[in-house]
Amino acid sequence: MGFDYYMNPFAEWIGWFPKHMPREERVLVNKLDFLILVFACASTWANNLDVNAIYNAYVSGMSDDLNLYGNRLSYLNAVYWAATIVFQVPSNALLTVLPAEYFIPACEIMWGMFTLGTAFVKNYNQLLVMRFFVGVTSTPCWIGNVHIINSWYRKQELGKRNAIYYNTYPLGSMFTGYLQNACMTLDGVGGLQGWRWLFIICTIITVPISCIGMIFYPNVPDNCKSRWLTPAEKELAQKRLLEEGFEPSKGMNWGILKRVLKSWPTWVFFILANLYWQTPYPSTTPYLLWLNDVAYPAQTNADINMVNNLSTISYAISIVSAMFFAFYSDWRGNRWDSLLMAGVLVLACNIILLIYNVPKGLMFFAFIALGFCNGPINLVIAWIAECLAYDLEVRSISLAVVNMGYCIFALAIPLTAFQTKDQPRFYAGYIWSVCISVVELLMIPIPLYFERRDRRLGIHQAETDLIIASAAGLDEISKEVEAGDGSISSNEKKDLDVKVHALS
Repeated sequence: MGFDYYMNPFAEWIGWFPKHMPREERVLVNKLDFLILVFACASTWANNLDVNAIYNAYVSGMSDDLNLYGNRLSYLNAVYWAATIVFQVPSNALLTVLPAEYFIPACEIMWGMFTLGTAFVKNYNQLLVMRFFVGVTSTPCWIGNVHIINSWYRKQELGKRNAIYYNTYPLGSMFTGYLQNACMTLDGVGGLQGWRWLFIICTIITVPISCIGMIFYPNVPDNCKSRWLTPAEKELAQKRLLEEGFEPSKGMNWGILKRVLKSWPTWVFFILANLYWQTPYPSTTPYLLWLNDVAYPAQTNADINMVNNLSTISYAISIVSAMFFAFYSDWRGNRWDSLLMAGVLVLACNIILLIYNVPKGLMFFAFIALGFCNGPINLVIAWIAECLAYDLEVRSISLAVVNMGYCIFALAIPLTAFQTKDQPRFYAGYIWSVCISVVELLMIPIPLYFERRDRRLGIHQAETDLIIASAAGLDEISKEVEAGDGSISSNEKKDLDVKVHALS
């Protein structure tokens, strides 16, 4: 018998598949990994490539060519995030009624076209327009893919899949630096500067990826029309989620607003997630500007290449930490202790940056260690999905609300705490980072308290029991069919759907 990937002992050892998982379920999970994660990761990687290209272009000639003096880089950043904030919740609401396999790829094609337009702007005002529309059209990418990923997997599978998906962010940011170095060799080709070629090549990468989504990407399980999954696999996918207490879609209506407002995870994680997303912020643009102004100020071609290369280290180490904490948290069965460890390190690093007058080596360590602390951030998303398993629509909107908070901070912080004119010291910014580092550590017990309170009082337990009962009913119907001719007629399928939704 040849090598059997699905029974690979290494996959069991690392916890990719539980030892008790049946073979047919392993086949399904492996298919889901391919159908969902390949496009989700590729599209988000391309999105981060396109969005972050402006920062590498800024230190590679764009700032001089387009007169981006003062806080103009911050304003460009603000325009992008303002557009993203406006479209955040509507985007995820649309995802519950529109086919994700077409909606997300179509948006990707559009932001690719606006990225291409960025390569040919002649002035600052034109660049503002391009950044606005890149923000509008790229909004469904990250939050939409998060919604799809967290709608297909069991709770013990979410940490690792969210970590893999999260890693597309640092990979995209890293690759931008390497790509900009390559584009510097094209400087003058076709009468275009090297930084303009960066946006052209980003578009060439982005647009074909959308075709992968249109061909392979599935919608949520109870509205899945994927040709790559058999009817039995679609049924098994729904049964798996019902067993975990994940509620099928109830449809969009005005009642969802009341359910979102009454949901504590929406507001508690809105604060906690955004604290964890913002405390490592100095490892991004401030680190790049510190390298550019302090570590390598001569601005020779060799210095520019070194800045672009070294700026990727913080992203690279976050990939390692994301996978480590994902496997660790899935093994532990909780998310809070990984976040606690990251929070302590974040506080120490931000204190070093606030002191500032320390050896360059220690500053470099603080920036890189903050990159390491970016790794466990994705666990907050898995924690939200687990807490809101009982309501798919609330989960979708809550994820969008939480991510909208990230966009608001991403808009406001560069304009206030980390203004470009204050580079590379960013004294106000580092004070802000230390303060919120303390607050995030104090916040960790709050979701733990509510989670344990709900479990103790049996809040949402009735809904969860009914959802699990739906899985049992679905399993019984499947057994009856298997005992017959092994197929499900259209009428039987309708009856099955009615029974499952009635039980849930």
